[in-house]
Amino acid sequence: MSRKTALFEQHEAAGAKFVDFAGWDMPIHYGSQLEEHHAVRQDAGMFDVSHMTPVDVRGAGATEWLRHLLANDVAKLKTPGKALYSCMLTEQGTVIDDLITYRMTDEWYRVVVNAGTTEKDVAWMQQQAPEGISVEPRHELCILAVQGPQAVAKAAPLLGDAGAAAAALKPFNAVSEGDWFIGRTGYTGEDGFEIIGLADAVQTLWDGLLAAGVRPCGLGARDTLRLEAGMNLYGQDMDESVTPLASGLAWTVSFDDADRDFIGRAALEAQRAAGGLPRFVGVLLEGRGVLRAHMAVATPQGEGELTSGGFSPTMGRSIGLARIPAGDAETVDVIIRGKPVPARIVNPPFVRLGKIRVPGLND
Repeated sequence: MSRKTALFEQHEAAGAKFVDFAGWDMPIHYGSQLEEHHAVRQDAGMFDVSHMTPVDVRGAGATEWLRHLLANDVAKLKTPGKALYSCMLTEQGTVIDDLITYRMTDEWYRVVVNAGTTEKDVAWMQQQAPEGISVEPRHELCILAVQGPQAVAKAAPLLGDAGAAAAALKPFNAVSEGDWFIGRTGYTGEDGFEIIGLADAVQTLWDGLLAAGVRPCGLGARDTLRLEAGMNLYGQDMDESVTPLASGLAWTVSFDDADRDFIGRAALEAQRAAGGLPRFVGVLLEGRGVLRAHMAVATPQGEGELTSGGFSPTMGRSIGLARIPAGDAETVDVIIRGKPVPARIVNPPFVRLGKIRVPGLND
């Protein structure tokens, strides 16, 4: 039986169409995925992401342990509330999950993990944790993402004193005040908040945001928005079969401290030394068709594969992310229904903060 978030009745009242996602009944849309997408790019939309799980890491050695657990280095987090995007790796350097870690104090970090990987993430973290470090999944907490150019203006007044503090945050920072934990983070390429709180408070917040004109948005719009923003999706663009170096995520791996022995480091260093790493690129279809994950990509150096693909509502074009052989190809062919269709290699993001970032399309 699928699980339901605390906002399930609100979704029903808003006319949601549900799908099963990682064992949860989640809204795919509320009538128009296209309108929901545009609402986030042009105004404000909200997403129930309570299927994801905040995990609190506590203990006197929390910082040093997380420096070992994660490929990125939490020592970069110099101030309370600062956030860090990282991958958590196997010993072979492949991706267990991608996640955001917030440093609240030297002895308290909050890690937010993906819905489909929660159980294995928590099991891995607890297995790796030394004595004195606690790893506590906070299943009682709900998460509501409010995204778009008007998201902060519409959400902050509904959050009391915490809202004023959150509105003053710089991107990739968080504040914990009263019943709220609020991060200036998101998965859409737009400004906004990811708001964590208890079920009753989040239900009340949803109703207030709805009254303020914030549009409910489902997983469909969430996917087209993150694809335009060039953001990876776990299970498609990376998983336990590939490393971050082969997934466009080398920037999330910190090798700066030669003495920091994070899990998977030796494997990644060997992969770097061997060379010939595949390219992870954005793809813009020049011919007709819609890009989809797993389509073959023909390049002069050999065959690659689309990891994500779809139609960009903002650009009116078909776009994707692909893993292709090393080389300097600027154009490729995507095989659609057995036929090669020309496409251009571009650097993601395709769209950020409402602006098209692809040269030649943003004039």
